[in-house]
Amino acid sequence: MRKSRSRLIRLAATGVLLAASLPAPPQTKINFSQLAKDVVLARVEDVPRKNMERQRKVEDLFAKAGCGDLVSEQKVSRSDYSNVICRLPGETEEVIMVGAHFDKVERGTGAIDNWSGASLLSSLYESLAVKKRRHTFLFISFCDEELGLVGSDFYASHMSKEDAGRTEAMINLDTLGLSPTKVWVHRADKNLVAALASVAHSFKLPLGEVDVERVGSTDSESFAGKHIPRITIHSLTQETLRILHSDADTLKQLHSDDYYDTYRLLSGYLAYLDETLEPRTTGK
Repeated sequence: MRKSRSRLIRLAATGVLLAASLPAPPQTKINFSQLAKDVVLARVEDVPRKNMERQRKVEDLFAKAGCGDLVSEQKVSRSDYSNVICRLPGETEEVIMVGAHFDKVERGTGAIDNWSGASLLSSLYESLAVKKRRHTFLFISFCDEELGLVGSDFYASHMSKEDAGRTEAMINLDTLGLSPTKVWVHRADKNLVAALASVAHSFKLPLGEVDVERVGSTDSESFAGKHIPRITIHSLTQETLRILHSDADTLKQLHSDDYYDTYRLLSGYLAYLDETLEPRTTGK
């Protein structure tokens, strides 16, 4: 999470999303593989300390999850690091992008912000790769988010008009496992939020709304100018805000049950989006 320099920081929390008041998801069969809890936790618990080590570890996790030859690097100007991209080819060129930055600030281990998100990408890839998808999924671990969204800005700026038009959603993961799953509703596409709430309700998993724009920014915002529907999933609350960019950012802060529930929710959510998202007409 790219933290604001403002000293006056307050999270806007509007309570638990009332998914029960939303229409139930259509009777759509969604297929995905749910990895065992110990597998998912082993990936987040092995926390590299240096940013280059984190980049290499993301690549290694993707390879071990089966992405292999479909892992690539995008060298980012103004950075010593690269964006790491794992591509899951689909039946169409319509894209669902799933992103999480791998870099950390100097203080703390960066286990929560944001190894919790970066290490989860490989598990989500593995969950979806059990069958041919309608959409092409791009799992992208961005560099230098903490320096001002450098990696995601670079990626967005190099998207062609056609690339942006084919991208139906950007799902951003940042700072997970501090509490049950939260969503930044104020900056999110309302249809993506409604779909997430409906899946959470169907799976009987918790989902809360906590808006974080007064805390700072995150990689989803790099894609606003491209008019790509976006959503950021996180776990911040007013009580856990102190952990950001501090020596307290360690694995001790990770609630394993909450983290695994977030993985379960996201696996089902991405499979559901794959079945239900239709090509959008942007007019751009």
